[in-house]
Amino acid sequence: MTKKEAISDRDNALFEAGIKLGALYHQFIGTPVSTETLELLERTIERSVALQPGVASVEVIINSEKVRLAANQFKYCELSGAMLDVKVVVVYGQAEVHVRLKYEAELEYPLMRVENVSEVTP
Repeated sequence: MTKKEAISDRDNALFEAGIKLGALYHQFIGTPVSTETLELLERTIERSVALQPGVASVEVIINSEKVRLAANQFKYCELSGAMLDVKVVVVYGQAEVHVRLKYEAELEYPLMRVENVSEVTP
């Protein structure tokens, strides 16, 4: 028999942060983007994620050089994980979690990770 442990604010904040990054990734990958529209897409992603409960801040940067290099004859490409650098801060109860989605060249993968967990004092 396993001992049941209480689920903490930290646990919930980490779960929510992970869900938000995963949803963002799968919702926006494949979106048409160009060097002319990438700032608008960055703000759109930020505003979309910021609507969700617990989100304290969102920062999205799309690598303009990667967009430029991937652009087709019509001067646009599809957004890929390699182009994204996203930071999200989630607050749940007494916990604040900082997570990030960033392409890691050595892994050839857009890695999602926890960067910081702290307690918020009311």
